[in-house]
Amino acid sequence: MPDTQLQIPIEDVDIKKVKEDIPEGVPDKKKFFYTKKVCKFCTKQIEEKSIDYKNVDMLRRFVMPSGRILPRRISGNCARHQRKIVREIKKARIIALLPFLDR
Repeated sequence: MPDTQLQIPIEDVDIKKVKEDIPEGVPDKKKFFYTKKVCKFCTKQIEEKSIDYKNVDMLRRFVMPSGRILPRRISGNCARHQRKIVREIKKARIIALLPFLDR
């Protein structure tokens, strides 16, 4: 038995009517597409030994301009390396290598 499909001429389709049938709360799928962030230390792009309170240039990448430490969801670090970075940033702040606040 041959497959029969319903074919509607394009002239008969009202675009405004079709858009009204879609509920308002349905989000566009392309809006929510994002790439998965990967920990730079786990992928060996940066050596794990470089997480040190004396390496201020590297630690500054994980601090916001306001002085706050970047959270994992923004920096893309895994939990283990995020804890190490936070620990080293706090050490660097105590020794005055990094500021507590940037105003």
